[in-house]
Amino acid sequence: MPISSLSPIGHCPPSLSLKCNFPFRPTRKASILASPKQPLIFTTKRTTTHIVSMSYEAGIGVMGTKLGMMSYFEPDGTVVPVTVVGFREGNIVTQVKTEATDGYDAVQIGYRRVRDKKLTKPELGHLQKSGLIPMRHLQEFRLQSIDGFEAGQKLAFEEIFNEGDLVDVSGTTIGKGFQGGIKRHNFRRGAMTHGSKSHRQLGSIGAGTTPGRVYKGKKMPGRMGGTTRKIRKLKIVKIDNDLRVVMIKGAVPGKPGNLLRVAPAKIVGKNIPNN
Repeated sequence: MPISSLSPIGHCPPSLSLKCNFPFRPTRKASILASPKQPLIFTTKRTTTHIVSMSYEAGIGVMGTKLGMMSYFEPDGTVVPVTVVGFREGNIVTQVKTEATDGYDAVQIGYRRVRDKKLTKPELGHLQKSGLIPMRHLQEFRLQSIDGFEAGQKLAFEEIFNEGDLVDVSGTTIGKGFQGGIKRHNFRRGAMTHGSKSHRQLGSIGAGTTPGRVYKGKKMPGRMGGTTRKIRKLKIVKIDNDLRVVMIKGAVPGKPGNLLRVAPAKIVGKNIPNN
């Protein structure tokens, strides 16, 4: 087939056939190499760009353990539901990452001391490099400035936060296992009487011939809970240094004993940039 008979995008002309034997996709950049004595050759080039971004924290935070919920009575008699968060041994700076060494500025913190045999040798080696105790959890806080932080530095909650401050609390929600549509997505059930055969079933999940498939993201039965969630802008009601606990207004993810990440609340234009 002569080159002149090809369409501008490289497909076969409609007058010859609807099929084309050339492995060509118009969405990619292509270059055509041909000569009178050589077959037509298509070469494609893919350009893939991976962008990895991590949001900045409003400030350094700490890790804690959820102890449970209770009622707190303010001096004027107001009853406030609070979550009690305790702190085990830890909240120690394990590594300070810089733009020159790691490509971004962040502070890595360790929490909850454990026995040596609970960690792998790479994990132990990472902590022993800074002369630190073995700790179960390691998390990073990406900051705009890492000045004043060094490995081995201990972080105290009462030195970072004050009563009345707003914080963002992250944790793993309680796992519910495999659940149906009513419990997982608050669907309504069908009629239980008058001959109805549909009670708690999901029902229709789409049309037949068109589109002939189930749309992505369709709410259906499946695994419920056990995901990471963040509750934003919770108020610190009370800090008790004697008991080493802090009371935060409202509920936080997880059950008692769950690991929590407490960081200053993000307020655009105040403690984080507008962009």
